[in-house]
Amino acid sequence: MDFEFSEEQKMIANSAREIALDFPPEYWREKEEKGEFAEEFFKALAKAGFFGIVIPEEYGGSGYGMTELLIAMEELAANGCGMAGVWYLMLTEVFGGLSISRHGTEEQKEKYLPKIAKGEMEFCMALTEPDAGTNTLAIKTRAVKDGDEWVINGNKIWISGADRAKGMLIVARTTPLEKAPRKTFGLSLFLADLPNKAIKINPIPKHAINYSKSCEVSFNDLRLPENALIPPQDEGWYLLLDTLNPERMGFATAAIGISRLAISKAVDYSKKRKVFADPIGSYQGLQFPLAEAYANLECAKLMNFKASWLFDRKADYREVGKYANMAKVVAVEAGIKAVYWAMQVFGGYGYAKEYDVERWWREINLIRLAPVTQQMALNYIAEHVLGMPKSYR
Repeated sequence: MDFEFSEEQKMIANSAREIALDFPPEYWREKEEKGEFAEEFFKALAKAGFFGIVIPEEYGGSGYGMTELLIAMEELAANGCGMAGVWYLMLTEVFGGLSISRHGTEEQKEKYLPKIAKGEMEFCMALTEPDAGTNTLAIKTRAVKDGDEWVINGNKIWISGADRAKGMLIVARTTPLEKAPRKTFGLSLFLADLPNKAIKINPIPKHAINYSKSCEVSFNDLRLPENALIPPQDEGWYLLLDTLNPERMGFATAAIGISRLAISKAVDYSKKRKVFADPIGSYQGLQFPLAEAYANLECAKLMNFKASWLFDRKADYREVGKYANMAKVVAVEAGIKAVYWAMQVFGGYGYAKEYDVERWWREINLIRLAPVTQQMALNYIAEHVLGMPKSYR
């Protein structure tokens, strides 16, 4: 069992830290306030080759795995970028690059992967619906064959990056749920180029992460060529799990990175701020909760790397899911505690935007809801790890 990073992994971590130094918290404070996409940051990631980390070399990528992508994400987040250090890579490289690398046809790989690897094509995934969030199998968006085309109709919600993306991974039902021999049968994955007149996109005002829009999306007789389908038809659920498990790993990494950032700023402040003659960092009332949160974050990181290690070796999705869900649960609970106590360290200043911790508090609270709620992750662990009866219908 070797816990040492390889030379390549160390290089990726160092490169991520260097990029993050050019985009400190005040940069993200401004982007958040103005609701602006971070063009400069996106270009820096592209120049460093970060959008090609998981893309095979023959398509212009680096040919690394999910483990290396998590390393990059964490260091970007922890060294000043917060959630943004994970967000842009998740939308384009995981939803687009990883999904296509794993399951796309040769034609699809040749069309999309080189552009994604160069940072020339942003991507998004259209999965969640107004009446089907956690219960993905209940989606109602339909794809119907019409000659040599697919016609897609339906509505999606919380589709991040849809306003800018040039490519979209669409999850739709090709067999209605009521006609499917089993619930998991009948989902199919499609690739669409954007913009398209048949796709309407409307950004949703939201609490945080306003350097990226999250949108309502509607498909109105969207026509796609036959080869837009990622085969096999009706078995898309099992393909999708190779996107959803990495998504959970990425969000666990976001919790870890944001927390590292908040803790580091709080520790620095606690050494300088004196009350009753002593630096507040000497008080156990502040030391203990931060130390406990940090210890749990380190444990979550190891669990997350186990999930990515298994994923990179193409382990069964069930095995990957066990560790991805456990990592997510621990990382988020510890992360919320870490950022909460970081804000306490700053006292009233923690509520001021200029100290940034209030923004990290808003960011980390998304992760208890997405990509899956803490409660559903616990349901998964209870049922699929502990072997207890299913607790929801």
